[in-house]
Amino acid sequence: MGDLADVLVPPNEEGTRATVLRWCKQVGDTVAKDEPLVELETDKVTVEIPAPASGTLVEVLKHANDEVIPDDVLARLSLICEATAPQDSSRRAPAAVSDKPPAANAAAAHALLSPSVRRLLKEHSIAAAEVEGTGRDGRITAQDVTKHAAATATAARSATEPQPGGTRVAHTAIRRRVAEHMARSVIEAPHVTTLFEADLTRVLAHRARHAADYERRGARLTLTAYFIRACALGLRAHPEVNATFHEDALELHADVNIGVGTALGAKGLIVPVLHRAQGFDLFDTAQKLNRLVEAARAGKLAPDDVRRGTFTISNHGVGGSLLAAPIIINQPQVAILGIGKVQRRVCAVQVDGTEAICARSMCYLTLTIDHRALDAFQANAFLTAVVGTLEQWPAEEP
Repeated sequence: MGDLADVLVPPNEEGTRATVLRWCKQVGDTVAKDEPLVELETDKVTVEIPAPASGTLVEVLKHANDEVIPDDVLARLSLICEATAPQDSSRRAPAAVSDKPPAANAAAAHALLSPSVRRLLKEHSIAAAEVEGTGRDGRITAQDVTKHAAATATAARSATEPQPGGTRVAHTAIRRRVAEHMARSVIEAPHVTTLFEADLTRVLAHRARHAADYERRGARLTLTAYFIRACALGLRAHPEVNATFHEDALELHADVNIGVGTALGAKGLIVPVLHRAQGFDLFDTAQKLNRLVEAARAGKLAPDDVRRGTFTISNHGVGGSLLAAPIIINQPQVAILGIGKVQRRVCAVQVDGTEAICARSMCYLTLTIDHRALDAFQANAFLTAVVGTLEQWPAEEP
C-alpha cells in the first residue's frame, strides 16, 4: 500500500459540530481529487467534503450518524493503488502464523485504539474489553462502540421504561444542534424581555402601493423586509445592540448582519443571514431575503449564508402567534427581536391634534436581551427607534 492521506473535517470559524450524513464512496472505491466523498450535516447546512487527493478509500473512521468536530479524521486514502495483477503462487509469501494465544491477540488488538475510539469509550463509560471489534485484526472501530452503546441504552430502556404503543422519532442533526444551542444560551445568558407595540398602518399602505411593482422587478415584498430595514437603521443608531459579549469587553460590529429565523417544518429551525444589511434599500433587502428563505427551504444554503450573524429576527407572527417571550438569544449575539401577528385593534390616536378612536393594524414587538451586555435603557432606546421607523414609514419610498 502506498502513502496514506487523511480526510479531515474542515475547520469552522464558529466551532459548529456536525454529523456524518452519508458516504458517497465505499471502502475499496477509487476516487479522484476533489470528487465528493462524504456529506456532513450541521445544525445549519449540509456540506460536501471532497477527496483531498486521488487514490483508493481504504478506511472509514466515521460512519453515518457519528458526531464530528473540526480536524477529526473521517477516513484515509491510499495515494497509490495496490497492483491488481495476479501473483505467482510459488512466490507468494506464506501467511503469518501467530504463536500468541487468542486471548493475547485480543488484548493486543484492544490496545491499538484510535483517538476517536478512545474518546467514544470515555464518553459512554465503556471498557474496551466489553466491545467486540469488527475491524482489521479484531480492532475496535468507532461504529463498534456506537452500536454497543446504543444496544446498552436500548436494553436499559426496555428494562426500566416500557412504553407500549408509543413511537420514537429519532432527532435530526439539526434538531439535536438546535436543542443544544438553545440550552447553552439559556445557561450562559440571563434573558430579559421588553415589550413594545407598533402601528403598521403606514407600512401596510406602502406595501399595498408597491408590492406589484416589486414582484415585477423580481422581489416579493414581505413585512419581514420592512422589519429588517427598520432594525438595520436602529442598529446603526444603537451599535451596542449589534454586538458580541466577551468576558472582558463588548465587541461592537462594523457591519449589520441580520439573521432571520426560518422554520423548516418538523426538521427544526435555521437562521440564514443577510450580510451588511445597513447598505441595502427596501428593494435590495426584499430581494436578498427571498433568495435566502428559498435556499433555506430547499436545503441549498451555502455555509457562508449562515455565518457571522450579529442580530436575529424571529417573526413568529407568521404562524399566528401574538406574543412570545423570552425568545432564546442566538449566541454569541446579545439580542433578538420577536415579531407578533399583525392584528386590527381599536386604539386611541391623535388626529389633527385631537384624540380619536379608530381601528389600526398593530403588532407586538419584543426585544430579548443578554442582561450581561445590555440594560433596559439600551433595549428600550433601540425598540423606540425601530417602532418610530415603522410608524413613520414614508409613503413614497421606493
